[in-house]
Amino acid sequence: MLATPTLLSSGQPDPNGSRTAAGGEASDLALAANKKDKKQSRKKRRAYRRAVMRDRPTAFLRNKRDLVTGQRATVHGRTGIARLPNGAKARAFSGNGGHLSFGNRSAFSVPKTGVLTVEYWMRPSKLQFSREEGSGYVYVLGKGRPGGHEWYGRMYSQRNSESRPNRISAYAFNPEGGLGTGSYFQDRVRTGQWIHVAFVINTRDRSRAYPTGYTKIYKNGVLRDTDSLSDYNIRPRSSSAPLRIGTGYLNSYFAGAVGHVAFYGRELPARRIAAHHRVMRNAAR
Repeated sequence: MLATPTLLSSGQPDPNGSRTAAGGEASDLALAANKKDKKQSRKKRRAYRRAVMRDRPTAFLRNKRDLVTGQRATVHGRTGIARLPNGAKARAFSGNGGHLSFGNRSAFSVPKTGVLTVEYWMRPSKLQFSREEGSGYVYVLGKGRPGGHEWYGRMYSQRNSESRPNRISAYAFNPEGGLGTGSYFQDRVRTGQWIHVAFVINTRDRSRAYPTGYTKIYKNGVLRDTDSLSDYNIRPRSSSAPLRIGTGYLNSYFAGAVGHVAFYGRELPARRIAAHHRVMRNAAR
């Protein structure tokens, strides 16, 4: 039987009765629109995942899980959830000790193939960090420990003793630490703005300019700097240290969000790094 709205003596529909035809239609339209939005959101998230997986990463860390092996992170301290431009989850850090760690694997180190590309998205929430180290910087992520340093992604505070305001860089080190070979870019940084970073350590492709290999760094799909490993006689070695996100080796802590960290045992071509950035950028439109 077709249900009809109950009428009051005034002739108006009873709010406690069945919904009106017009109200039901509006509700159905809203539900359909919500389903469409969710479908589009899933499509955008999958597009970036497909782009990365197409390039055969050795690890693809999405939030707390590696999509390649299923390895899960250990959460240390308080962390939160942030959203990448395509709506996928990322990890948020307050800069006060919270971080993620993934157990030691050869996929996170250089020596297995002699080449490592590390790709990640970062979104600073502060420009002056409270728990910094050295001349005034924090490590965003990295692999190493005292006596077993490997590589780190770094961001400088706006005020630091080297006049490097908010420089973003990445370094390869010898196990004992000290000076490392690093590549960088230094642009104006805005809090809440996502930045796509790709860092390359290549000990195999050698030339007169790079006799023992080089490091490279990309910002938002564009190559910004290349440096010689021979500048500081860097010969990367693996260690038993875990990979950490939100810190390097527990001496400083990044305030902001980090997401979609991917590793490749080769130098990812520039056109593919640019393609990854383009897929994420398009998802934000």
